[in-house]
Amino acid sequence: MSELRCRKSETLKGDDEVRKETENEPEIPAKPVDAEAEEEEEEEEEEDKVKESNMEGNEGEEKDAKHKQENSRRSKQSSSAYLVQCLVRVVFGCMAAVACGILYAAYLSAYHDRKFWFSAKQELEREISFQGGSGLYYYYYKHMLSAPSFERGFYELIKDNRTVAGQTINAVERFSLYPELITSFLYRYTNSQDLVEPIYFYIGMVFCLQALYVTALFVCSWMLSGTWVAGMLAVSWYVINRTDTTQVDIAVPLRENWALPCFSLQVVALTGFLSNNIRSATEMFCYLTMSATTFTLLLIWEHGHYILFVQGLCLFLLDSFDLMPTRKMDDIHKVYLSSLFLAYLFQFENTSLLSSPLLSLQIGSVLARYFQQKMKIGPLVARVMKLFLHFHLVFSTSITYIYLVKKLIPVSGNDFLFKFLEVKFGLNSTTDFITNYLLCQKSHQAPSQDLFLRLTQASVLPFYLLVLAVCLLSTLETIYRRLSGEPMKTSHSLKDGRIGEHPPVIYHVFHSLVFGSLALLFDGMKYLWTPYVCMFTAFGVCSPDVFMTVFKWLKLKSMHPVVLALILSTAVPTIIGFSLWREYYPRVLADLGDLHEVHDPDTLELMTWIGLHAPAAAVFAGSPQLLGTIKLCSGSAVASLPLYTDFNLLKRTEDTYQVYAMRSAEDVYKLLTAQKTNYVIIEESICTEFTRRKGCRIKDLLDIANGHVIFDQEEMYSVSKHGRFCHEIKMNYSPYTNYFTRVFWNHSYHVYKVNSVISFQY
Repeated sequence: MSELRCRKSETLKGDDEVRKETENEPEIPAKPVDAEAEEEEEEEEEEDKVKESNMEGNEGEEKDAKHKQENSRRSKQSSSAYLVQCLVRVVFGCMAAVACGILYAAYLSAYHDRKFWFSAKQELEREISFQGGSGLYYYYYKHMLSAPSFERGFYELIKDNRTVAGQTINAVERFSLYPELITSFLYRYTNSQDLVEPIYFYIGMVFCLQALYVTALFVCSWMLSGTWVAGMLAVSWYVINRTDTTQVDIAVPLRENWALPCFSLQVVALTGFLSNNIRSATEMFCYLTMSATTFTLLLIWEHGHYILFVQGLCLFLLDSFDLMPTRKMDDIHKVYLSSLFLAYLFQFENTSLLSSPLLSLQIGSVLARYFQQKMKIGPLVARVMKLFLHFHLVFSTSITYIYLVKKLIPVSGNDFLFKFLEVKFGLNSTTDFITNYLLCQKSHQAPSQDLFLRLTQASVLPFYLLVLAVCLLSTLETIYRRLSGEPMKTSHSLKDGRIGEHPPVIYHVFHSLVFGSLALLFDGMKYLWTPYVCMFTAFGVCSPDVFMTVFKWLKLKSMHPVVLALILSTAVPTIIGFSLWREYYPRVLADLGDLHEVHDPDTLELMTWIGLHAPAAAVFAGSPQLLGTIKLCSGSAVASLPLYTDFNLLKRTEDTYQVYAMRSAEDVYKLLTAQKTNYVIIEESICTEFTRRKGCRIKDLLDIANGHVIFDQEEMYSVSKHGRFCHEIKMNYSPYTNYFTRVFWNHSYHVYKVNSVISFQY
């Protein structure tokens, strides 16, 4: 209140002073009336001008507002048009991918029916077409359907004493039978019994997986290049090179035909997960898909952890060279470790997973990253030294872990694999039958030149080498920039011309190089490498970034490089696709038009005799491929099985094959009775084999292992005091007739009963 009073008094004093000043000032004379009128007119004119100027300003602001509204409308229209364009592109791409998969499955079904006359044959002849190891898998599928219940059939498989004579095995673990379990479960509980026969349901599942395989290759090439034209080209190359990309038309139930589609899905999910410009929801979807497919691959294929080890090695290089975010590598470690743990549990605590190279690599990598948290900082020389130390720490830790696991946990069956690799790479030599037998398998030998000739004729190999060279050089540039301290970019434009800075592309470069190196050593690896050659090549010829990278190196100035890259990325695949369509489309249709007749009357006669005359509890011995067919068609117990990862079964195979060696009748009799064999089958094709190169025939391998070989002037001669058993037993004289009695024969097979009571005849 006191403040308000002071302020009032001050204002009163100020008013008095103003009054005094006005009183002291001289008086101004008053203006005339005319002058006042003129001033009022001038003021009105000025007010009119101000109003006019205000009106003009308001009109300008309204025009600017209208212009801004028009620009916003145009931007919205352009953005909506772009979204519609993207949506149309995605819809057409997805339709093309699904159509390619469906058409390929229909093509495989028609080709399989034409090749084997599948629909016109009886059940026994259809089963004979599942030769070797593939027939064994279908037998277990049949067993699950014939069991009273799914639970009872599953219990009989994990306590199986009717497959290998004298042994009780866990068939689910030993043969990775989860595909058969899932297929039989679906057939039972979807009420498909009235709709389709069991054999068609089984092969239909395999063909659907092949459709998924082709679709995954389509999507992967589309994701890398940005256009679904690349997917069409990848599928075309895949179908054209069918003899080198898949075995599904040779043996349907093979493990590879179930596992490789799953692996292709895993690679697609990994490709999306490694992408920089990806939304969090999409990244989570890719992560979950990658986790599920990694676990499934480990569960259904005994070689799955080796394939994932190669993939993990590629990702380890990406992380070491700082080519991908550390957070994503941590997530991938979690995927591998959790999948290995779950597969270990679902495979009944399979000890081979504990000593797998994949697990050892993950443990070594995680420990090395923990101890070297500052590895990715510092100048070039320091980074390189830290990198070498990192490699040494990871691999020494991995080797130490494997050594400790072997000492602490008895892991059976791995020693002979290491011995096989030593001999394969020329580090050692051996006369051991099992090692040489594995080396002589076609899938373990180096591929022939025909593979590269076929890929060159289909134009995929020349373009693949060009695309790989460009991407590899760009990747090496990126590695040098990372080691020099340049930070990693998360967004790239076409003008940059750096294809080697995209993490998914770098992964596929390493992926292709490592699998390609293995394909040069093992012919069986071509079924892993060749499909991704088709996919990677299609991406390269359809990607503007690849062409732009080359133009940046060449410093092209005659034409705008971006425009030229876009033109070439459209023109080159169009020309390639037209030439492939013109040359190979008639051949693909001709394959469906040709009627093949794969008929094996001798094998059919043998299986019919076994079904009619052999006791249900009889045990058969013979070659593993034939025993797989016998097990499928008759259900009888066998002495060995066509499984090349089990040392005990390989040892039994060696004992059974002694019928083709230069051994006495008494020695062979002892080996067969030790396996509780009732009938032994001698195959004429093995006894008089001339097709394989000398040194890889079964009788040559046995002579080398038994010490019945003399090398003279680089020639190999077989010498023994006994004749070759498979020849001598056909003579029907003593002592062979004392131990064996012939009960069936035709042009291909001779079946002898192993006498339970020896009758000596002289």
